[in-house]
Amino acid sequence: MTTFDEREQAFEAKFAHDEEMQFNAQARCNKLLGLWAAGLLGLGGKDAEAFAGEIVAADLEEAGHEDVVRKLEGELQGKASADEIRAKRAELLPQAKDQILSETG
Repeated sequence: MTTFDEREQAFEAKFAHDEEMQFNAQARCNKLLGLWAAGLLGLGGKDAEAFAGEIVAADLEEAGHEDVVRKLEGELQGKASADEIRAKRAELLPQAKDQILSETG
């Protein structure tokens, strides 16, 4: 195997790792967002965890995170606007990334 081949394989492995980390961070962010919304709805314990799981699953409907925003906006029924949900998501994403990094480090 040539040095070029080794570099190519290393680059591909790093890319795959980075993509997996990004996916995990997005899923963790959606879980945190779901737990936040569950709190607004007065849910706790297993009900909050189940609700957060539904939010994580909602993100698989389409590319991007607008599917999650729409689901939460409908579920929250006026307790938070779409803009407030997006702002909370933006706030939680770095926290989710930190959690994922600390678990893998």
